Amino acid sequence: MQNVILLGATSNISKYLIPMLLKETNVHLTLFARNANKRLAQFNDNSRITLFDGNWNELEDLKHAIAGQDIVYLATGHFVEANQNVVQAMKQKKVSRLIVAGGLGIYDEVAGKFGQWNARMMGDYTIIKQAAAVIDNSGLNYTFFRMTWLYNQDGNYNYQVVPQGQPMKGTQVTRQAVAKLITDIVKQPTLYVKQSIGVVEPNTEWDKPSFY
Repeated sequence: MQNVILLGATSNISKYLIPMLLKETNVHLTLFARNANKRLAQFNDNSRITLFDGNWNELEDLKHAIAGQDIVYLATGHFVEANQNVVQAMKQKKVSRLIVAGGLGIYDEVAGKFGQWNARMMGDYTIIKQAAAVIDNSGLNYTFFRMTWLYNQDGNYNYQVVPQGQPMKGTQVTRQAVAKLITDIVKQPTLYVKQSIGVVEPNTEWDKPSFY
């Protein structure tokens, strides 16, 4: 049985990811969040789940939680200090497989009118780019998701992976689909190792997402 930890287990993607991993895999999950025992109380009696009250800005919390894990999922890759702490904790505890949910545009790869719209909406990317560079340069077996604009749609698990260096044109993707991609990687951990991948919904190459 693999041990998988979700750092940021109360995130909007984790809401779909937790039940999917429980249904489609036999992993043991550690759900790491501030006040996890209260915010994730519905999982208190699940034998395949451990709740961990922690803060990813506290290195000691991360070291205790990450020890013994096989795969680490980080719910957002936008914070420099948190990324540095996660990388340091993983190296100290000899855990190498990392999946990070991040955003598009860190390589100025968003194309066309959508790229112009995205740049207006996002503003200054400096900190986000610095945070992503921590993962890129970590030496870990990471997969960094450059997710396009997120929305919810039950039953829509369609995703397309855009390799680094190719322009991103897809304007949206569901959180359910991102959860499916994470689950696919948990099932086959060699997928997309040491890659920063764009994550889009097929056939959404518009000027902006449909929900704007």
